Amino acid sequence: MCIGIPGQIVALHENQPDHAWAQVCGLRREVNIALVCEGDRETLIGCWVLIHVGFALSRLDEHEALDTLAALHAMEEVEADVALFLGAGESR
Repeated sequence: MCIGIPGQIVALHENQPDHAWAQVCGLRREVNIALVCEGDRETLIGCWVLIHVGFALSRLDEHEALDTLAALHAMEEVEADVALFLGAGESR
């Protein structure tokens, strides 16, 4: 199963123009934003994106992102793979 997780873009990468930092379940992760960047990169800060294997695949509205995160957190109680994906056991 492939799974994408919502993350919120919190900063732009200083040295790589196609990369940014996203807040994902309390962790800050580097993501490639080339697929969702349309024009000025600065406009992505604060936006929610769907992330899969380090790539922001699409933009999400906040409501959709939060609903998806809630569903994933509900799944982590029964699916060990989802818990690992959401960062269980990682330092935050």
